[in-house]
Amino acid sequence: MSPIACRQCGNTDGPFTRDGICENCEDGQPGWIDGLSADDYHADRTTISSSGLRALLPPGCPAQYAYDRDNPPAPKREFDLGHAVHTEVLGEGPELVALDYSTYLSRNAKEERDAAREAGQIPLLRHEWEQVQAMAEAVRKHPQAGPLLAPGMGIAERSIYWTDPATGVRCRCRPDWLMIRPDVTAIVDLKTTTDASPDACSKAIESYSYHQAAALYVDGVQAAGFAHEGARTFFVFQSKKAPYLVTVRELKDQDQDIGRARNERALRIYADCTARNEWPDWTGPTDTIPQIGMPSWATLRQTEEYLK
Repeated sequence: MSPIACRQCGNTDGPFTRDGICENCEDGQPGWIDGLSADDYHADRTTISSSGLRALLPPGCPAQYAYDRDNPPAPKREFDLGHAVHTEVLGEGPELVALDYSTYLSRNAKEERDAAREAGQIPLLRHEWEQVQAMAEAVRKHPQAGPLLAPGMGIAERSIYWTDPATGVRCRCRPDWLMIRPDVTAIVDLKTTTDASPDACSKAIESYSYHQAAALYVDGVQAAGFAHEGARTFFVFQSKKAPYLVTVRELKDQDQDIGRARNERALRIYADCTARNEWPDWTGPTDTIPQIGMPSWATLRQTEEYLK
C-alpha cells in the first residue's frame, strides 16, 4: 500500500489533519521535504512555483496558466539532454539509460526508449550519452563551476515549501543546488543553452525571467531558515555545443529585486484568481475593444522616419 502523503506538500511523515494535509502545511510552517521526486513536486496543484508565477505575467496570462496546470504537457525529448546533464552533475534525478543506437528509426530503439520512459528513466542515444558525459566533465573541470557543484559541497534539488506572508499563498521551490554555510548560503542554478556567451546569458535571464525564479529561491530558502546571514544566487550556463563552454555569473542585486517585485505581483494575481475562481485571459472583462499598435520602440522609430 502506498504511504499516506500530505496532499499539499507530499510529506509522508505526518501527522495529518482530517483534510489530508500535514500539520506543517496546516500551520503554514516552512520547511523542506526529503525524498520528494521531481514528478511529485511538479504534480502539486495546491501550491505555486516559480514557473507558475512567471506564467501568470505577460506574455502569459491566468487563463493559460490554469489550463496548463490542469493539463500538463507530455515530456519533450529536447529537454532530455538538459535533465540528463543535471542528473550527471548534481547526482540527483532520474536514472540515465544509454541505448546502443544512433537514432530512433528502428523498432527496437523505439521500444527500448518507450520502456525507459515508462520506468521513469531518461533514455539517451549513444552520441547523447557521450555528450552528457563530456558536458559533465567540462563542468567539473571549470575553475568556478567545479568547486561550486563539487559532490558533498551542497544539496541537490530539495523541495522547499513556505507561505507567502503578504497573500497567504502556499509557495514551493526546488533549487538545483544549495550550499549552506555559517556565513552565507549559495543557490546555484545550472542551465544548458545553445549559447553560453555572457551577452546571450544576460538576454536569457530577461527572456525566461530567471531573475524572478532566483528571487523566489532566495525567499524560500530564507523562509525555511536556511539563510540566516543572507543568500547569493549563481548561474552556471553551459553550451550544448562542443567544447561545452561554461559561464558562471552571480545575479545582480537590482535584478533580484526586480524579480521579487514580479513575484509579488504574480502572487497577488494568483491569490485573487484563486479566491474568485476566475482565471482571465490577457484582456479580462471589458465592454469595449481595446486598441493595439506596434511596440512603443517601433512607434517612436517610425514616427521619426515617416511623420516628420
